[in-house]
Amino acid sequence: MGEQSEKEAYRIRYEAFGPPEEVLRGERMPVEPPGQGEVLVRMLARPVNPSDLLPVRGVYAHRTRLPGIPGYEGVGIVEETGPGVPRSLLGRRVLPLRGEGTWQELVRSEARWAVPVPDWMEDETAAQLYINPLTAWLVCTEVLALRPGDPLVVNAGGSALGRLLAQLAPVLGYRLFAAVRSSRDEVTLLALGASRASSAKGAELLAEVREWTEGEGAAAAIDSVGGDSGAELAACVRPGGTVLALGLLSGQPVDWASVAQSTGVRPALFHLRHWNARVTPAAWHGAFEQLALLLESGRLALPPVGWRYPLREFREALRAEQARAGRDGKVLLTR
Repeated sequence: MGEQSEKEAYRIRYEAFGPPEEVLRGERMPVEPPGQGEVLVRMLARPVNPSDLLPVRGVYAHRTRLPGIPGYEGVGIVEETGPGVPRSLLGRRVLPLRGEGTWQELVRSEARWAVPVPDWMEDETAAQLYINPLTAWLVCTEVLALRPGDPLVVNAGGSALGRLLAQLAPVLGYRLFAAVRSSRDEVTLLALGASRASSAKGAELLAEVREWTEGEGAAAAIDSVGGDSGAELAACVRPGGTVLALGLLSGQPVDWASVAQSTGVRPALFHLRHWNARVTPAAWHGAFEQLALLLESGRLALPPVGWRYPLREFREALRAEQARAGRDGKVLLTR
């Protein structure tokens, strides 16, 4: 049996969907001790990601249970272990993933999915290791199975995910065309590893991609925006190519059936939760080990942290995330 005690902890919760600054509330609540195969983790840091706030706004209302706790990722220290969990985990830094929301002081997680953090990795890096890095790695290596030389086009190129896809291009050998919002993003993406970056839209974007691919169109595309941007991206892909929808940063869905009919592309969706449902613990930990190797070798780098707020100052963190508006630097919620 692991050590267990009665505890209370602060957490952020929402009981209705809506603007995060209106529906999120902080509260202190009793914490259940870890059960069979579980660990209780005291959080050190967790980022404020756009994807963390989409469920709060009700974008995924059909599969979001209320009340809810935001936060998909973060890093903490194992404080208690439940029955069946080695006590050697006590005091270890881990990523307590695939369980409760991380915007709370104490998070319960299944020990078999808790990812050990290497000693050399800083908390601010470890806190960001899940959503964007794992997604970028999986869509390139497993879902799209990109081969050296394959032309890939993406939107939201200046986002954290877009920058990871640019860094993975020289690692995996595919060629990346990144659609971005500004000329500054163009310079950044090219420096990170993209073959080409452009702030063009609509017909101009299509013309540039066609020229870049010698008239063939891209082999695949990754849409993180949805709406008109997603439809424009699909037009840049050759018939029979895949358009992978990853997110809805615009909040507007794409009528993929109509897009497929008009362009001949193959729409597909990727959600980490679907991969999570079928992955084995060995493959799960293996993917994180690959990411850690890339980070340690310097071939991959995660966004720097620009703003840090204690968990209780979550409203200030929300305002900082809104004001950031895609600028460099992550917003981090600390202890």
